[in-house]
Amino acid sequence: MSFYTGIGIHQLLPDGTLGSEVEVHGFPEGAKINFVTWSPDGRHLAFTIRFDDEDTSSKLKVWVAQVETGIARPLFESHEYCLNAVFDNFVWVNDSSLLVCTIPLSRGDPPKKPLVPFGPKIQSNEQKNIIQVRTFQDLLKDEYDEDLFDYYATSQLVLASLDGRVKEIGPAAVYTSMDPSPDHKYLLISSLHRPYSFIVPCGRFPKKVEMWTADGKFVRELCDLPLAEDIPIAFNSVRRGMRSLNWRADKPSTLYWVETQDEGDAKVQVSPRDIVYTQPAEPLEGEDPTILHKLDLRYGGISWSDDSLALVYESWYKTRRTRTWVISPGSNDVSPRILFDRSSEDVYSDPGSPMLRRTPAGTYVLAKVKKENDEGTYLLLNGNGATPEGNIPFLDLFDINTGNNERIWKSDKEKYYEGVVALMSDEKEGDLPINTLKILTSKESKTENTQYYILSWPEKKACQITNFPHPYPQLASFQKEMVRYQRKDGVQLTATLYLPPGYDPSRDGPLPCLVWSYPGEFKSKDAAGQVRGSPNEFAGIGPTSALLWMARRFAILSGPTIPIIGEGDDEANDRYVEQLVASAEAAVEEVIRRGKIAVGGHSYGAFMTANLLAHAPHLFACGIARSGAYSRTLTPFGFQNEERTLWEATSTYVEMSPFMSANKIKKPILLIHGEEDNNPGTLTMQSDRFFNALKGHGALCRLVILPFESHGYAARESIMHVLWETDRWLQKYCVSDTSDVNVNQDACKDNIGTGSTNSESKPVATGGGCGSELSNSEHEGVDSLPRSLLW
Repeated sequence: MSFYTGIGIHQLLPDGTLGSEVEVHGFPEGAKINFVTWSPDGRHLAFTIRFDDEDTSSKLKVWVAQVETGIARPLFESHEYCLNAVFDNFVWVNDSSLLVCTIPLSRGDPPKKPLVPFGPKIQSNEQKNIIQVRTFQDLLKDEYDEDLFDYYATSQLVLASLDGRVKEIGPAAVYTSMDPSPDHKYLLISSLHRPYSFIVPCGRFPKKVEMWTADGKFVRELCDLPLAEDIPIAFNSVRRGMRSLNWRADKPSTLYWVETQDEGDAKVQVSPRDIVYTQPAEPLEGEDPTILHKLDLRYGGISWSDDSLALVYESWYKTRRTRTWVISPGSNDVSPRILFDRSSEDVYSDPGSPMLRRTPAGTYVLAKVKKENDEGTYLLLNGNGATPEGNIPFLDLFDINTGNNERIWKSDKEKYYEGVVALMSDEKEGDLPINTLKILTSKESKTENTQYYILSWPEKKACQITNFPHPYPQLASFQKEMVRYQRKDGVQLTATLYLPPGYDPSRDGPLPCLVWSYPGEFKSKDAAGQVRGSPNEFAGIGPTSALLWMARRFAILSGPTIPIIGEGDDEANDRYVEQLVASAEAAVEEVIRRGKIAVGGHSYGAFMTANLLAHAPHLFACGIARSGAYSRTLTPFGFQNEERTLWEATSTYVEMSPFMSANKIKKPILLIHGEEDNNPGTLTMQSDRFFNALKGHGALCRLVILPFESHGYAARESIMHVLWETDRWLQKYCVSDTSDVNVNQDACKDNIGTGSTNSESKPVATGGGCGSELSNSEHEGVDSLPRSLLW
């Protein structure tokens, strides 16, 4: 996994500037750092370190550091205790002690696989249960896998104090989460147990939630949920029984949770659909849970404030409806009321999200703001500010009672893209005076990378606190242009066009172009046509990003919107190929006049790439498809946003599958896949079988399987090889004559693969960095600037 190499601590001074750096020191050179967390009082840091040494590469040790001095030391005096981070890792129980998941000292060697099987592998459904599951990866396969899972996932909980005291609490078990109560008196402990399953992931295994005292004494069992193999595949279907069990953030030790009233099946029509309950940690004998709120959509979370105010969220995927309720948790006399009721697709109407403040207990509650000589109850709404001109983030002072709002800050829209990151003036309890407000903001532009500022009221003075260097100065002067255009059915589309540094169309002539995108589903044309993103955002370039090919004098059409729309009762995928091709044709017609064009994508973008080469071969010279799924018959119980099964929508599954059109693909296609892909639907077999189908029809194709890699690619060797394969493919099949590329040696020298960029900065049309088949593509364009003719 990725890691840090060092930790620096800066004190935020009263004038908004940063004090000098205190470097955390004391750990051995070459240590890899992970899981950095603050103690509740902010006086200590806890983190893990590990090394590349062959004997200790898998062993994580917990360390703690004093914030004031930066001096670090191991948490455990004994070297025997090692972290088990398969599920949870460690948590601060209070200011001076941590609860740690450790590898049991008595664990011993892993179980050995029997040379001779005990017998056949048997699964049975003699009860004729209807069990439909998506195509999950990395499932347990047999009894030996069950033993291995127990071996590696079992932890011993250890309570460790900063003064060196150590106490093992509870039995060794497969613990998945540890959550202290805000008053530090209790622990919520979740664990998994047998019987396990061979058809669903471990998140659906039997789950027990218990309450312990902070020193490890058992108080009571809250629930023991059975194996959940039968959760329906329809979106918004959930597990039966207690779920989302948590501590109230505004109370010392009060629980709340949700229980479904529709047996977890989204297709069942019932009112209410979900009920939210609350109960003290140790209720009186015979005291039943209190009903807090009833919901007709699916529960989506709660933002707590106090007994007079909480916000409850609910949503429904099928209609894209989302609602926010205002409730008074401590009063039955105040009726709940709807605050917002809107479509989640309609980004223009998004009022923003309420900002939270940190409490002394370390929890987060709604930040209430008070104005001088005003008794109103105000919240801070932090919004993206989507508009037809692009995102213009804002901060509103919102009156929770009247619904009136006052815009107290918004981003500069001419040159910069700014955003609200966090609330900084929450050191004291109680409502925040508006004139003492401090917020952390970010600021960036097309050419300037993100920096951070402290913005202070009432003057709204901004003080810059970071000065990060440009992450890739070789590409600092690239050109970025936002384009808007229209599909033949009238849907408005957007894209971002990047041109390499120093490119002059009159001097350099036509450029080859790489189109990198990812389709998205919508319920309305209006929502699909809304602009998302900003023309002023800084382009984050990940390890395998398409934008790297600007260093090879390619134009990059990044994130052209490819909406697949199903209005009303229509299913979007029934016209998938038609809408996919229409979107690609519109993009090509709008921005590409001359020069060869390649198309590429990751995951669902790879699926898109293969379909475009099959159904729109006139548009593209070649394709690059990474970690995709190509035969929907291998995902028969739904995929992406498709809820219907193969047997309910056979023609749609077949028509959408590029595997079924392998005989139509005549353009060169490069397939890349991780050998251990863990993403539902994109099993490595998808690329294997697609390649064989292509080869069987004489297609020009190449298959690259990356050892040990999952859905995204992590190893340096893999990333560099992906870059080499991609560049070779583009140079060979998209650049007709290398001399036409007119490579600027100074601009391109050592650009690809030098240094390490932060792949978390912004997901920009990245290939290997996507986390799932449901990942988003990068920014989408905004302005209707002059159209680019690539000559």
